[in-house]
Amino acid sequence: MSRGLSSAMVDAVTGRVLRPVIFFEGEFASGTVRLFSGIGSLTWDSKTWTGAGKLAGLEAIEETDSVEARGMAVSLNGFDSALVSIALAEVRQGKAGKVWIGFFDTAGAVIADPKLAFSGRLDVPSLTDSGETARIVISYENRLIDLERPRLRLYTQADQKIDYPTDTGMRFIESLQEAEVLWGRR
Repeated sequence: MSRGLSSAMVDAVTGRVLRPVIFFEGEFASGTVRLFSGIGSLTWDSKTWTGAGKLAGLEAIEETDSVEARGMAVSLNGFDSALVSIALAEVRQGKAGKVWIGFFDTAGAVIADPKLAFSGRLDVPSLTDSGETARIVISYENRLIDLERPRLRLYTQADQKIDYPTDTGMRFIESLQEAEVLWGRR
C-alpha cells in the first residue's frame, strides 16, 4: 500500500478508469470556503463542498526528498471584475488552506479517505484584471517556512516574563551588562 492510502483508494488508483476529485478548503475573513473540482454541491467529511468546475485552478504540488518548504497556489478564474475588491477584502495572510486528492467510485460517491496533499498558510494574493473578468491567485506557503524565520527572544527579565510571569531567575541579567568581573588574583 502506497504512502498510507486506504485499500479503496489503492484500488481506485490502480483501476482502469480514474475518476479524480480535488478538494480545497481555505479560511477567509467571512469564514471557511470549501470547493471541489466538479459541478454542483457535494457532501464529504460531513461538510458541504461547492463545485468550482473550471473556475478554480490548482498549481502543481511539488514533493521533494529533501526537507524544504514548497508552496502552492490556488486560482479563481473568470469572475466579474466588480467582485475583485470583495474577493481581495476576504483574504487574510496566515489563514489555513488545505488540498485533498480523492476519487469517485462508479456510482459517483467519494471513495473513503481522500489523501491530504497540501496543508499550509495563506501568503499573498495576486490579481490579473482584463476589465471584464478577473483572476485571483492565492499563494499558500508550507508550514516548514517557519523554520527559516528568526526567533527574536532575548535573555532578559522582561522577555522571561512573557512565558513565566512570576519567574525571577533573570532579574540580575541586566545589571551584569556593564559589570566588571575580575577573575583570579591581582
